[in-house]
Amino acid sequence: MSETSAPRHVYGPVPSRRLGRSLGVDLVPYKTCTYDCVYCQLGRTTHLTIERRAYVDVDIVLDEIERALARDQQPDYITLAGSGEPTLDLGIGEIIAGIKGFTEVPVAVLTNGSLLWVPEVHDALMAADLVVPSLDAGDRSWFHRVNRPHPAIDFDTMLGGLEAFTRVFPGEVWLEIMLLAGTTGTPEQIASIADRVRRIRPDRVQLNTAWRPPAEASVHPVPDVRLERYASAFPGIVDIVAERPEHLSEGGGKAAIEDEDIFTLLERRPCTLEDIAEGLGAHVAEVLKRLDALRVAGRVTTSAREGRTFWIPS
Repeated sequence: MSETSAPRHVYGPVPSRRLGRSLGVDLVPYKTCTYDCVYCQLGRTTHLTIERRAYVDVDIVLDEIERALARDQQPDYITLAGSGEPTLDLGIGEIIAGIKGFTEVPVAVLTNGSLLWVPEVHDALMAADLVVPSLDAGDRSWFHRVNRPHPAIDFDTMLGGLEAFTRVFPGEVWLEIMLLAGTTGTPEQIASIADRVRRIRPDRVQLNTAWRPPAEASVHPVPDVRLERYASAFPGIVDIVAERPEHLSEGGGKAAIEDEDIFTLLERRPCTLEDIAEGLGAHVAEVLKRLDALRVAGRVTTSAREGRTFWIPS
């Protein structure tokens, strides 16, 4: 690969609510997923599938990661995530092993957990340092209403995969639970989900809610005060994954950034001005200048959510 060619699979580092500065690695095409979650910040799933394929070239991905590490400060994590379900890629295990061969930066995998019951997926993730799967419902009915899974994914089989993987994984498992107002964010569902968590026994539970623009307009976040109250229902260590305070940096950062740096970020997740500045290590004034240019070019626009402004591709 040419030294000057733009990366196709690596983006960021981005500011992560749980992982600090995270260098993202995208292993599947946009919105290729096993779920079509109502709260997804990237919108509706366009390719709902459980077929595992070689979506990326392993050597190209590893080369992009090495180059990103060489030109930037060391991130806190290298995170396999992106714009779809990363375990759908057949090379994920080889990529994890390859990363381990040239850096000590820990590897995290953000997954919806839907395929952990598949032996090849289970084995492929064993070399990671951290796996963050999801559990968004306590029963089959709400699982189908919130996650809208591929028809071949059974709720009990998915749960069994989560339990079996967590029992033997040598790293840490942080279980993310997305709670939605009026649906899964109710006392009845909290009790049901907490019951499942006791069987899974993750190292941490992370309660989240839909504060970024969701796939469905009917989705609303659970207020912070209620999340804090619900946290006591779950066993073990419980984190409330909340939005970071916005602080406008007055100095520091890179002298300049490229439009493509920003656009690559926004293709994977909606971001505020401060998200972009923090993730790219840039001054907010420089980011705003680049965003204005991208907006004039018709490449980006804004979306209001919970009183905040997010930048998204047009």
